[in-house]
Amino acid sequence: MAAVGTIRPSRAWARPDIANTIFLVLCAAVLVGLVVLAVSRPTFFFQILVFGAADGAIYALVAIGYTMVYGIIELINFAHGDVFTLGAFFALPLLGALGLNEGGPLTIGAVLLLGLVFLLVMGLTGLVNVTIERVAYRPLRNAPRLAPLITAIGMSFLLEGLIYLWRGPSTVHFPDLLPGTRWVVGGVGISLKDASVVVVSVVLVSLLTLFVSRTRLGKAMRATAQDRDAAQLMGIDIDRTIAATFFIGAALAGAGGIVWGLYFNNIRFDLGFQAGLIAFTAAVFGGIGNIQGAAIGGLVIGLIAAFSDGFVSPLWTPVVVFSILILVLVFRPTGILGMRVPEK
Repeated sequence: MAAVGTIRPSRAWARPDIANTIFLVLCAAVLVGLVVLAVSRPTFFFQILVFGAADGAIYALVAIGYTMVYGIIELINFAHGDVFTLGAFFALPLLGALGLNEGGPLTIGAVLLLGLVFLLVMGLTGLVNVTIERVAYRPLRNAPRLAPLITAIGMSFLLEGLIYLWRGPSTVHFPDLLPGTRWVVGGVGISLKDASVVVVSVVLVSLLTLFVSRTRLGKAMRATAQDRDAAQLMGIDIDRTIAATFFIGAALAGAGGIVWGLYFNNIRFDLGFQAGLIAFTAAVFGGIGNIQGAAIGGLVIGLIAAFSDGFVSPLWTPVVVFSILILVLVFRPTGILGMRVPEK
């Protein structure tokens, strides 16, 4: 049933078949432009491709948290980007406590300690997000949608303010723990950082996909996303399942924060604002509520942002990225891998 006051679009381009056609034409135009760039400046093109893949891998980790929470309770958790920032700041004292300092050799022991930092930070950010869900979102679960949405915005400002009080307004240096190893293939440079970012993201997304598809809790999460009332009637603990979803999404965001710090070597208290918006755009582009779509959307948005930086101007990159968000919402609101579902 349509909500009261819903305006039904009457223009022809709003029909799904015409909208899909326009969307496909736009995608084809972009692909043709990329082919032209690849032919005219191949070395520069593939170098930008490497940078974009690394950026997109980070955005994918953050976008998955947005899409998981929306898929299960239909809430845009605007605080998610700030949880991503917390992950980077949580890692700093842990790195120092474990003796992982900049300039040290990257031994097997250092890699294992870095893995321990990842696990600890993912656990901490997960607990923070579960606390947010319990305190701020759960009491409003049956309230009108506007109430939890405004609460999510408020939680974002609250977390950002707490990080500001904790670490101040200045840019903070993140230790450069990865050596500057660089491989050159056909004139295109691929650094150890680029490869590490992509590998970490692929491993985490693959593990999450297996978890959701194979485990009992993952099946409970999918059932809750499809029909919360029916899942509860079948004996699924809805509160525990939703809390687990918030935990897993925040854990990936925390890992993304560490990866961002290791890759760019600087973080700020408001890092999650723009990164979170770009990751949200990636989630919408891939199909909000679809994990694989969020991962692909993050990769595509990272590539688009990198090509905009390289071939247009970094000043225009936010315009390009958010223009994509508008176009997707207008012509294909379900995203590239999403599907139309009846209104609950």
